[in-house]
Amino acid sequence: MNKNYKQNLKTRNIKEQSLKEKRIDFKEYKVLKDSELLNYLIENLQFSRNNAKNLLSHHLIAIDGAPVSQFDFKIYKGDSLIVSKRPIRKKSRGDLPIIFEDDDVIAINKPFGLLSVASDKEKSSTAYRMITDYLQSKDRHARAFVVHRLDKETSGVLMFAKNDETRAALQDNWNDIVKKRGYYAVVEGLLEKKEDTITNYLKMNNLNLMYLSRPGRDAQKCITKYTVIKENKKYSLLDVNIMTGRKNQIRVTLGSLGHYVLGDDKYGEPENPINRLCLHAYELDLINPLTKKTYKFKADMPKEFSGLLKKN
Repeated sequence: MNKNYKQNLKTRNIKEQSLKEKRIDFKEYKVLKDSELLNYLIENLQFSRNNAKNLLSHHLIAIDGAPVSQFDFKIYKGDSLIVSKRPIRKKSRGDLPIIFEDDDVIAINKPFGLLSVASDKEKSSTAYRMITDYLQSKDRHARAFVVHRLDKETSGVLMFAKNDETRAALQDNWNDIVKKRGYYAVVEGLLEKKEDTITNYLKMNNLNLMYLSRPGRDAQKCITKYTVIKENKKYSLLDVNIMTGRKNQIRVTLGSLGHYVLGDDKYGEPENPINRLCLHAYELDLINPLTKKTYKFKADMPKEFSGLLKKN
């Protein structure tokens, strides 16, 4: 049986929070203005020209976790600039799961267990790094720009912009231009309502976990629609569409109903029959406000999901 939902929110990850931090072998700076990389190292971070060139030539500089060595590489306000004590090498990507690519965007089917972007603890093993390495293998000045994210444990459609103009246009108009954000979720138990639209409010606690709240200050409105596709005696396969993109929105909303997503030990204690979170972003539909081009990105349901519904 699952622990009480509120109790989970209070106790989850306390053990992780108490672990000692690993030795830091890099410094991270938030970029304050658009600039060429070498100029920024000299003018804003006060490195001498020789030191700045040495950092770049010895592969000790990364932008948002992706290594960069070009002196004239363009960086933008808000980027994370990392100065490492150890070389950061580009990696060959022969199996990058690309769904679509044009001059403005690139979309992949992100594997579960892979971060979308760098975190405090992990800088290099990310989807952003994979995409940037791939783009720079074709053009050393190319780079990716973050538009949206998926949880590390969630697989499926993840899109990046290929230039800053597109990134800004997509992010600034995201709620208006996105027409569908579809997910498959396998949850424990059988839902009484086979179709429903749920409106609630979420807040974040001091452990960075989301929890249900009443409307009010800092509470984020959250709208989630689900339809039961298939069920057996133990599990239900849901088609979930979100009208708002809040952190852990689907996991918290379904968990609050008593139907936790399988494998989600962050908010509950459901079974974990396939050793992963059973949540997959299968479709993202949107319109580029600059070009008016319509995109419909899709990633097939993992076979393991449908296999769960064949059992029991």
